[in-house]
Amino acid sequence: MNTSLNIRGFALFQTYLASDAQVALIDALRDVVRQAPMRAPVTRWGKPMSVRMTSAGRVGWISDQQGYRYEPTQSDGSKWPSIPDQVLRLWRDVTRLDRDPDCCLINYYGEGARMGLHQDKDEGNFQWPVVSVSLGDEGLFRMGGTERGGKTDSVWLRSGDVVVMGGAARLAYHGVDRIRFGSSRLLPDAGRINLTLRVVDADGAQS
Repeated sequence: MNTSLNIRGFALFQTYLASDAQVALIDALRDVVRQAPMRAPVTRWGKPMSVRMTSAGRVGWISDQQGYRYEPTQSDGSKWPSIPDQVLRLWRDVTRLDRDPDCCLINYYGEGARMGLHQDKDEGNFQWPVVSVSLGDEGLFRMGGTERGGKTDSVWLRSGDVVVMGGAARLAYHGVDRIRFGSSRLLPDAGRINLTLRVVDADGAQS
């Protein structure tokens, strides 16, 4: 049975995806990556990120020296692949929303990768939640408040866990301090995959 925790407004559904569902989702993501290969992004200050990323959906999230933004096409002008049906079903199940996400950001954490504390604030309307899905190696997820600094809480996210960031947690700072590389057998070469589902449109209109 799924266990739901609420930490600082972050709703955590532990082991939301069973083992067979995780395997099926990884298979679907391989097709996405074939159409939109992973890339090594840099921050707007030109600092390389330790994760690799790609996107699916109507738009993809971009990070480079021009800044952080959503774009309707990849760098070669091709459209982003569609968000897999399994991912859309998961979004609908945990949010109970009719509105589907515009973007599924896919991050891969290899050995030593991390993600500093940040807010998800490049979207046009913050009434919609952000849904995060963990696959593969365990990651130490840190959660703070809506202002930088101050007390934080941390929890180890395991493969199949889902976090919903809505309400007070929608603009809260969060990040991944480290992963336990090799702690899961889901990925042949180890590592962690994180999916982040977001509504991007300012008016929230259905695409």
